[in-house]
Amino acid sequence: MHDDTATDAQHADQNTPATEPSGSDSDEFTVTPYDVEGTVDYDRLLEQFGADRLTDEQVGRFPDHPMLRRRVFYAGRDVDPYLGAAEAGETHSIVTGIGPSGPMHLGHVLVFYLAKRLQEATGAYVYVPLSDDEKFYAKDLSFSEIEAATRSNLRDLLAVGFDPERTRIVVDRLDADALYPQAARVAADITQSTVDATYGDPDNVGLSFYPAMQATHLLLPQLVHGRHPTLVPIAVDQDPHVRVCRDVAAKERFAVDKPGALLGKFLPALDGPGKMSSSSDAPAIELTDDRDTVREKIMQYAHSGGRVDIEEHREHGGDPAVDVAYQYLHTFFEPDDERVEDLAAQYRSGELLTGELKEVAAERIGEFLAEHQERREALGDLREELGPYRLTEEERERLRPSVFD
Repeated sequence: MHDDTATDAQHADQNTPATEPSGSDSDEFTVTPYDVEGTVDYDRLLEQFGADRLTDEQVGRFPDHPMLRRRVFYAGRDVDPYLGAAEAGETHSIVTGIGPSGPMHLGHVLVFYLAKRLQEATGAYVYVPLSDDEKFYAKDLSFSEIEAATRSNLRDLLAVGFDPERTRIVVDRLDADALYPQAARVAADITQSTVDATYGDPDNVGLSFYPAMQATHLLLPQLVHGRHPTLVPIAVDQDPHVRVCRDVAAKERFAVDKPGALLGKFLPALDGPGKMSSSSDAPAIELTDDRDTVREKIMQYAHSGGRVDIEEHREHGGDPAVDVAYQYLHTFFEPDDERVEDLAAQYRSGELLTGELKEVAAERIGEFLAEHQERREALGDLREELGPYRLTEEERERLRPSVFD
């Protein structure tokens, strides 16, 4: 595995923002926590970020899941300690969150279903932070708009179906009494030069401080349950947060292990090639979209890997590697590996047309969303439903005094 014992943040000056200059083997691209542009070269990102590609042996040790089998989650750091703890039945945890700035879409939710699968299989603790303060710093949104997005996002997170006994959902401003004392400790070990090198020149002092809160999120399971392996499954653009946290965790006074990372590729925007985003020119598929809306968006906007007309497509076939409908099926929505491979083969041969492939994707995504929405709509009062997932008073007490240590 990559040896980053001294400091992960040492890579920050060359890793973030990650860019590939024009005129190289691939098109120019940018990957930062706040911006993803162009066609991402995932291999080059591994070189720049200092992460390691998952091995077949490591993937085989994870609970079975299509996003792991198909290498949608394809790289990481310190994966083995987490796997070892899970296999031995020892304490282990997962942290993955969201910044509430609007409705959740497909690109947001898949990692939470992966986390749920890992929790079901191994009993992992799952911590889900919602960084509402960061969205206030980074977006042109009012607190009332962010609060509305937070309430909506919480309903979708609860609909995933995590085990409330082993899951904690924290909201930065709501849980500031527990989070801020720890963030204050962490902030003392993050220099402004590290923030600037990792994230670029922050727009405001809030974004300068936010890496301390983010590191607190990633350390939270250990601060509550004691030192143990933690894994952070995230899209690659969020990796700078993990690197800064790992640098903080290396300080002996924190008595925590550096959290491991499980890095994933983006679910592409409908019009390709970047990640799905609510700000894309093409609409995102939101978790509240009904079947007809899903079908309409896919049929109208999904980038095609097919030919210009049916005759040429029948003769030469299409390219599933750039076809967005196929990429959605491959990423998550067609669980059967043989079926996924068969669809790709039919598309390459010209037997399967673009419109037919889009119909398959629309049907599978519609099925998934209908089940998610059924659970979402069955939720009662949000305050009551969220209660079992919040930090207990005992857990809060473990966090509050630490600033005075």
